[in-house]
Amino acid sequence: MVQRRAAIAGILILLAWVAWFSPHSSGGEQASPAAVAPGDAAATSAPQADVVWPLVILGIGMAVVLGLIIVVKINPFIALVVAAMAVSALAVALLGEGQWADSIVRVATSFGSAAGRIGIVIGMAAVIGKCMLDSGAADRIVRAFLRLFGEKRSPVALMASGWVLAVPVFFDTVFYLLVPLARSLYRRTNRNYLLYILAIGGGGAITHTLVPPTPGPLVIAATLGVDVGLMILIGGLVALPSAAAGLVFASFANRWMPIPMRPIGDQPEPQPLDDAQLPSLWLSILPVLLPVVLISMNTIVETSAKSMMRPQLQQAGIAAPQQEEQLTKWLRAPDEIASPAARRLAQVSGLTNMVGNANFALLLSALVALATLVKQRQLALSEMAQAVEVALMSGGVIILITSAGGAFGDMLKVARVGEAIQQLFAGAGGSGGLLLLVLGFSIAAVLKTAQGSSTVAMITGSAMLAGIASPDSLGFHPVYLATAIGSGSLFGSWMNDSGFWIFAKMGGLTEIEALKSWTVMLVVLASVGLAVTMLLAIVMPMAG
Repeated sequence: MVQRRAAIAGILILLAWVAWFSPHSSGGEQASPAAVAPGDAAATSAPQADVVWPLVILGIGMAVVLGLIIVVKINPFIALVVAAMAVSALAVALLGEGQWADSIVRVATSFGSAAGRIGIVIGMAAVIGKCMLDSGAADRIVRAFLRLFGEKRSPVALMASGWVLAVPVFFDTVFYLLVPLARSLYRRTNRNYLLYILAIGGGGAITHTLVPPTPGPLVIAATLGVDVGLMILIGGLVALPSAAAGLVFASFANRWMPIPMRPIGDQPEPQPLDDAQLPSLWLSILPVLLPVVLISMNTIVETSAKSMMRPQLQQAGIAAPQQEEQLTKWLRAPDEIASPAARRLAQVSGLTNMVGNANFALLLSALVALATLVKQRQLALSEMAQAVEVALMSGGVIILITSAGGAFGDMLKVARVGEAIQQLFAGAGGSGGLLLLVLGFSIAAVLKTAQGSSTVAMITGSAMLAGIASPDSLGFHPVYLATAIGSGSLFGSWMNDSGFWIFAKMGGLTEIEALKSWTVMLVVLASVGLAVTMLLAIVMPMAG
């Protein structure tokens, strides 16, 4: 009943949002009938239709997604496919976009395109996470952080562990892994239990929504056309102060409502492995660092080369919109580049583009993690194959959902939703881009509160705003829109969120205690994430 009410509330909010903006769609106050000349009637109604119908289609698409997921309890994959087909058909019926024969074909084509962009990366990330857990590599990283910070600063160590491990490992798995350490610390100190588990959850949640190759941020980057390496760098930059703010809140919450550790179920507490049974630290952390270094290196080299080539294009009088296409051509064929330094960097970028490609980097990382597992646990080939199969089964579901979300986003582009939203904010002046950041944050927050999944909120929110994701329309790089959406997807974790129940049940908290601690902390993380995003967009727009 509660979830159905949340679904209805979320749908009504979205429809109200559409209805509120519709009268404003002409960009100002509506003229009275007497003030509109007969010859201007068609000109006045045309822009209104260009905005109203796309927003109506958007509202219907969102109602389909939320209604099927929450009320009918349909899997998000099916819900997103149905919504994509509905939006595509409505685009034909209301906007004349294509033929009826195209309405279903283009959904399938977009689904395949989205799977091609993110399928390999998500599959490899699932293998990396499974291998790190089974080999003891994740446990080794946590113990290294605890030794580095010491017992007095163990909350920092736990948050840092969650922050790092949630990059390649899904959030629920990270929490399962680290909660026994929090319980062990409480048995040793007899205090700060809530602080320990909030530190774990906060560190894991913030990178889960901001730093690829976690599926949500990866899909946002692909949907908005953001380089994965840049998403890692800016996402990590936004996540650091957000995590620090979450730790400050956790300290206050721990003093305000000190909660003792309670037994969970009838099973005895698991005994930790000896250090001798764990892989070395450098081998343990290599699957995490390797793709980050390779992808970031490619981003840095390519960005540096483009910045050195840009003056040559400006001297030639090539307009800014055409510069990016020419820069990409020169990176592939650098003979025409005048600057020797830029030419050398462009030549180097040919290699970094290969090794720094997210698919290749994650493949290397998966091979390292798999080799560590086989060596550490002395697995037979059949046992290794079984471990990989289990990992890919969990990753396959995520690939289906994210690809369906990509198809839904492409159909919203066909329905001109991005253009309609851009027209709504056309008169906002210099603050228009910042308002779009708030809009992206708010859409993701409403979706998360209504249906519970951060990943679905990120996929759907980025799909809605993909049409405006360019430096020209925003005034800054689209990566900031991506981090605003990711931050918003943290907002509103309650009874319809699986993460809420994982925190409450694995932590031994009541529902009320979890609402007062976990839910509020995620509001803090989300709000600070948006604030840092807006600050970076002003100070470091990267719009050139």
